[in-house]
Amino acid sequence: MQKAMFERNDIRSKGNSQHELPDQKNILSPEVKHSILKARAQALAVEKNDAAGQKEFMEVIVFGLATETYGIESKFIREVYPLKDYTALPGIPSFVLGIVNVRGQIVSVIDFKKFFNLPEKGLGELNKVIIIRNEKMEFGILADNINDARSIAIEELQTPPVSTNGIGAAYLRGITGDQIIILDAQRILEDRDIIINQEST
Repeated sequence: MQKAMFERNDIRSKGNSQHELPDQKNILSPEVKHSILKARAQALAVEKNDAAGQKEFMEVIVFGLATETYGIESKFIREVYPLKDYTALPGIPSFVLGIVNVRGQIVSVIDFKKFFNLPEKGLGELNKVIIIRNEKMEFGILADNINDARSIAIEELQTPPVSTNGIGAAYLRGITGDQIIILDAQRILEDRDIIINQEST
């Protein structure tokens, strides 16, 4: 499989710096922002009712991908962007859908359905790009649809079974009681099989 690496400077337009990125609260859709605020309120209510007060929670954006429901921590999400248009590039792995222009910034988009050989549904009006990032890397993940945002108690996550269909257990943090598969965003952002190296031949 061809390997790739878009350094953060390669996928951002010239002149942009990390400080120039728009604040997350201003770029999420009103529906997603409302869901995040609701999740935070629910987490606060649970924490108040928790006698021990020791539970640790994480906020996740929940989305559909193929036949499963996934979640990814909101702290790794720069924004959720509607897939209006994209540009396919020659000579790149098939799991790279292409690039999108997000207010002048060029962002590569990964199609996990192709990377992990998941069932494909085709593109539609509900498709979204979840742009994830850490201090070194940034790219978009194609989602079939966005469900909501919620707060999840970390200690309640179940260990993913080795036989998990689709996305491998190495890319997962765990599974909730209602079968939401929580992705390990840090692991995904550091995976050299996903990252694209423009100097590859």
